Amino acid sequence: MKRINIISITTCLVLVLLALAYHMTIGRNDNVERKIKVGMILDGDESGPYNNNFLRVIPAIEAEYGDRVEIISLRNMPETDMDDAMEILLNESCDLIITTSYGYGEKAKEYAERYKGIEFAAATCDNANADPVLENYHTFMGRIHEARYMSGVVAGLKLEEMIKEGIIKPEEALVGYVGAYPVSEVISGYTAFFLGVRSVVPTAKMKVCYTDSWSDYVIEKEYTEKLIEDGCVIISQHSDTIGPAIACEEATVNSPVYHVGYNQSMMDIAPTASLISCRINWNPYIMGAVEAVLADESIEDHVDAESWENDMCGGFDYDWVEMVELNKLSAADGTEEKMDELMEDLRKGRIHVFQGDYIGVDPDDPSDTWDLNKEYIESETQSAPTFHYVLKDIIEIVDYSE
Repeated sequence: MKRINIISITTCLVLVLLALAYHMTIGRNDNVERKIKVGMILDGDESGPYNNNFLRVIPAIEAEYGDRVEIISLRNMPETDMDDAMEILLNESCDLIITTSYGYGEKAKEYAERYKGIEFAAATCDNANADPVLENYHTFMGRIHEARYMSGVVAGLKLEEMIKEGIIKPEEALVGYVGAYPVSEVISGYTAFFLGVRSVVPTAKMKVCYTDSWSDYVIEKEYTEKLIEDGCVIISQHSDTIGPAIACEEATVNSPVYHVGYNQSMMDIAPTASLISCRINWNPYIMGAVEAVLADESIEDHVDAESWENDMCGGFDYDWVEMVELNKLSAADGTEEKMDELMEDLRKGRIHVFQGDYIGVDPDDPSDTWDLNKEYIESETQSAPTFHYVLKDIIEIVDYSE
């Protein structure tokens, strides 16, 4: 009887183990063979550097997942065509839909509420954690102010070199900035850039102009030329064309004019003027989101970054922002070594970008001010930038539209 019981128990154990092995194998095969569709809505195409930085992720997805992931990218879709774009991707049975412009956010969230079985991820938006909070709606953005600050240090080192060599006088340490709109994302960016400059040249000042467009070659170039006429010797931008870089390269004033770019290297079109560029690296988030949807798991569990519920961001610490091609022929001596040092400090949180003996004033409400002797912590509670103060007396907003 004991022998029969032992045989029965052993048989049961074997059957249980075989069943577990079978289900684990089936589970693995299902995961390996599962295929998804990813839709991407862009307001431009690869000819513009901002949108091209999103499109850079497509070859990476194809290399990693092959035919398990089909990507459908809808390009040159204005905000007014969002319903049409969404309907196209819904008809294609997309499992993940990614939008790339702030203006898409409201509509994307509306569709997320209607289609709970689809994941929606909106770059640069700030509404994921606003009511209603949806499990399938997510926002994300890189801490670009860190890279802007480092760009400013590169510019500051060049200013310092120009002063030492007698090319400009200390009181001529004037930088310019071509911004798209007077919104927090732009203001945060140029302030971080300028504070990087000031960390090297404490007497530097800055002029900022707005083009009222994210991408307008003619106006960006024209306004850059006006900044040069007004004495700016280094100019950066938060706009999407090569116009500012070309204007700096073609400048015919007495001293050279240098350029700091955004979203793409400017070395090919401004080989003398270009110092460096920076950009957000969208790949870590999008690759993680694809992996999560393939695994039918939470996006936030598959992306390595800081998160607040359904909102995520990262800086140099998570490789979400990056510097693009330092021009070693034009940059000041010692720039590369300084950048390596800064990179480590920024990754470890040892640099406090929005801090110093400055007063910031809200341009829309002069009663709203911030004393930067108390640090303003950017992206403390959300991924989208919130710093919206213009530094009093040292940053001048100029209007070239008239």
